[in-house]
Order: sequence, then structure tokens, then C-alpha cells
Amino acid sequence: MVGSSLFEVRFKLRPTVREIQRAEQVTEPTVRAVRRTGRYPRAAKVLALALQFQEMINRGEVRDYADLARLGCVSRERISQSMMLVWLAPDIQKAVLRLPPSGRAPFSEGALRRIAKMPLWEDQRRASRELFGEPEALE
Repeated sequence: MVGSSLFEVRFKLRPTVREIQRAEQVTEPTVRAVRRTGRYPRAAKVLALALQFQEMINRGEVRDYADLARLGCVSRERISQSMMLVWLAPDIQKAVLRLPPSGRAPFSEGALRRIAKMPLWEDQRRASRELFGEPEALE
């Protein structure tokens, strides 16, 4: 390059916020908002997912927990923790799945896993009655 050339550029900046003037339109809402009553407790959601995963394994859709972990983008340890809930007695599973959508359960998922580790369903039922706080709930 023999010499340096300087040049100047000029332009007008538009305002960043513009007010759009439109005639106000009155329309009837086509969809009414549905009031959300609450979410299902986490323990119920994890149990339902574990039961679904077990069905997938039984049907041969996935080979093992490692496949589930890869599909769900979670660790194999987390899948193993969740899958412990399928060891719960059927009546306890039913009681957990029937919890109302109030958002929080009176117990944690970890507490359910501790119960699921008990090998005898009678021991599980006894512990779950204490956990639910209802002595006659699962008899």
C-alpha cells in the first residue's frame, strides 16, 4: 500500500424503541385459561417413570439401566436409584401413585427408597404406614 486512505461513514440511527400506533381491537378470548391445581409429588412422578422404564426393559426396547441413562441424559447411578422404587409392595406403589396433585408429598423420594430396600413387603408396609402417618392406610 502506497498510502493510507481515510474515509467517513455517516448514517442516521433509528430509535431503539418505537411506539406502534394501532387501533385497539376488542376480541373475545377463544381459549379460557385453565387454573392449575398443583403438581404431582416428585416421589409419585419418579415412581411412575421407574415403572415405565421397567416396562421398557421387559419389552426389550432397552437392554439395561445404562441404555436408560443414555436416553435420559442422566447418570447410571440416578437410574439405579429411581429403579429401586419398583421393589416397593404393589399396594404401596398404588398409594404413592394416587397422591393428590398438591405439589409436595409428606415424605421424600429418599424415604421411599429406604423402604424399598427392605426385602419383606410386610416390613415395607409397616414402615410406609409410619411414613404416610396413617396406621390403617395400607392394610
